[in-house]
Amino acid sequence: MNKQNFSDRLIEEFDRGLRTLTKSSRPAQRSNPAESLQENDLLASETQLSGRLMRVNHAGEIAAQGLYHGQALTARDDATLNQMQISAKEEEDHLAWCEQRLNELQTPRSLIGPMWYLGSYAIGATAGLFGDRWSLGFVAETEDQVEKHLDSHLQKLPVQDLKSRAIIEKMKQDEHQHGQAARDLGGKPLPTPVQKTMQLVSKVMTTGAYWV
Repeated sequence: MNKQNFSDRLIEEFDRGLRTLTKSSRPAQRSNPAESLQENDLLASETQLSGRLMRVNHAGEIAAQGLYHGQALTARDDATLNQMQISAKEEEDHLAWCEQRLNELQTPRSLIGPMWYLGSYAIGATAGLFGDRWSLGFVAETEDQVEKHLDSHLQKLPVQDLKSRAIIEKMKQDEHQHGQAARDLGGKPLPTPVQKTMQLVSKVMTTGAYWV
């Protein structure tokens, strides 16, 4: 792998952040899991519910970009950096799929997306400063919490909204793989108080994105 110096990587990450927040991120590299499914008729209330849930997921994917890019910036080991970059690219697919579904549901992006990105980037970069094993442990814990969050959305979605369901199910599968990859690389379990704090922050952010 050709190593970039820190300033080059910082410029590259700044560019990625701008593209993530201005709807000019790259198109999905994998097919949308919902593309072959029929769009069933939804009641206005069901469309609104699905739109709000997918807006939360879209904002979460913006946060995931910030988290992985921040951690990649401060990663010390090539294997850790490579895994962060692989996961970030797959999360970009999630971002594109959620964006497409939001458009179909005629639901606007969350207004607090930029705050999600910047906050997550700072958290990711800080986690990386504590060392790769702690950074990877942070990824594993984050992905475990995201899996539970996606499970709750699958329970709340209107039964006939097959498109949103297919996207969320594929996202959940990928998140599980990202978490396992982080553990396989030596990620350390986080202390319980840190896990609880992460859950509280996530609750505040997801509630905000649901409404705004």
